[in-house]
Order: sequence, then C-alpha cells, then structure tokens
Amino acid sequence: MSALVLTAVTKKFGSLTAVNSVTLSVEPGEMFALVGPDGSGKTTVIRMLCGITVATSGELSVLGYDVRTKIKEVRKRIGYLSQKFSLYGDLTIDENIEFFAEIHGIKKYEARRTELLDFMRLTQFRDRLADKLSGGMKQKLALACTLIHAPQVIFLDEPTTGVDPVSRRDFWKILSSLLKSGITIIMTTPYLDEAERCTRVALMSEGKIMLCDTPQNIKRVLKGDVVEIVCSNIRRSFSLLKADARVREVQAFGDRLNIVLNDAQRDMPIVQAILDGAGIAIDQWRVVTPSLENVFISLMTEQSIHHEVHP
Repeated sequence: MSALVLTAVTKKFGSLTAVNSVTLSVEPGEMFALVGPDGSGKTTVIRMLCGITVATSGELSVLGYDVRTKIKEVRKRIGYLSQKFSLYGDLTIDENIEFFAEIHGIKKYEARRTELLDFMRLTQFRDRLADKLSGGMKQKLALACTLIHAPQVIFLDEPTTGVDPVSRRDFWKILSSLLKSGITIIMTTPYLDEAERCTRVALMSEGKIMLCDTPQNIKRVLKGDVVEIVCSNIRRSFSLLKADARVREVQAFGDRLNIVLNDAQRDMPIVQAILDGAGIAIDQWRVVTPSLENVFISLMTEQSIHHEVHP
C-alpha cells in the first residue's frame, strides 16, 4: 500500500488554479520532495493531504484512508510542520511538547519527550522559552512536536528556510536518522541541493508536475553538455552569452557560469570567440554533471518559450 496517493487532484481559489490535475504516489519509507518556485502549488498539495484545505476535484488518500471521508484517521497517523513557526513563544521546550502531546491525546508522553529531546540535542535547553531559541533550534523543537505522537507520515513545508547552514546540516542528519525508522517524509523545499538527497523529486510549476523521478534520472533529462566557466567578468559574460542563440542556456552561480551547449568540444571555440571579442579571458572551463537546478531552469525556460509561442 502506498503511503499517499493523489489522483487528478485540482484546487481552485476562485479563478486561480493553484493545483492543476496532479497525480502522484509516494511509497512507505520514502523521502519525497516537492520543488518549485513560490506559487507553484507545492504547499497547497501538502495542505490538501493534511486536510487543512479541501480539493476542488480529484482523490487523495493517506495510508489507505480517504482524506475527504476519513480525515480523523489520517490526522492520527501524520505530522505536519508548517512554513511558519507556529509554536508558543511563552512556553518552554518541555511545555510546547507537552501541549502537542495533549492535543493528540497522548497520556504517557514523558518517555517519548525525553527520547525526542535527546534525539534533537535539546535536552539541556528544555526549560528555555521557545522565543529565546535560535532559528535552527526552533525548527528542531517544531519537529519534536510533530513527532510526539509517533506519526507514520510527516509533512515538512520548507523546513530549513531561513535557517543557518550549520543548523540545516544538523536538521538533515535528523531527517536521515528518521528514515531509518521507516517513517515516510514528504517535504517542500526551495533548495535544489536538498532535493538531491531525497529518494524522488517532483518538479512543480504553475500547479502542475513537470517531472517526477529520482534525482539521478531527472539529471539525465537534460540534453547536451553543461559547461562550467570561470572568467574575468561574470556579469558581462552572462549578457554576451545569453544574447547568442548558439548558447542554449546560461546560468550564473557566484563566480562562475554554467552554460548548456549541444556539444561542448564543438561549440566551446564559439564561446571563447564571443568572450575574446569582448576582451574577456576564460580562466578555465570544464564539462560538469548536470545538477537538479540545471534541469529545473531548463524546464522553466522551455515552459516560458512555449507560453510565448502559444499564449
């Protein structure tokens, strides 16, 4: 039995279609990522699966329970960590976990709370008010509250947004440990490097799933060669290469460019000539393995071109 199934699910808010006929399934024990820009529909998908908002049409089930008719059964078995920190700042770590245990009807929660605090490395801070915690510690506390009733499936909506890099790394270690216990994790994230750690990824745009597969298979979708270029003037180089039709795509990553060429060995002399003509020296270049970000930007570019041709 799949952990969750969506079949032709659509959600409309008035004239706006937030989710457009989405069909997907997630298997038990997976870490599944929904990735897309703001407004792509990924949070709405999570909220429908949790029963927070009702689908306009289509079917949703979690652990075999219909979300429309068996929402109480669904909620007993899931945990939800929202984008916004939604705990109580004037309660301590201990008190917040106790509050969520009582919401879920858990009577003897003390041992479970101690286990979670040890797991999250929050034991020494258990008497600290939530308002006095760092961003990373707040997210750990929120996850502990999400897990207090031992759910089989947890939904995490952009759990590491606004969290410092060290805390992000710690949070991911925690998620990896959770997977070993057999829990199913469905998350949204704006970070494509995080999505690469998931078993499968759904790339979303405008309420639709553009592509859903393992990170490895998604990377194989990109045709041609991705070339990383380090040169003396990134901004000027970006503009010049972007304007040349022989360069399929140009993406800037800090102090270097990623360009997509049909054939690197054949087309790089053209790139070098374009930059040489502007007095820009290429310090080094190499063909690199495509990242999810390369693929996602490529798909978004194709979608934009399609809309221009077929408005």
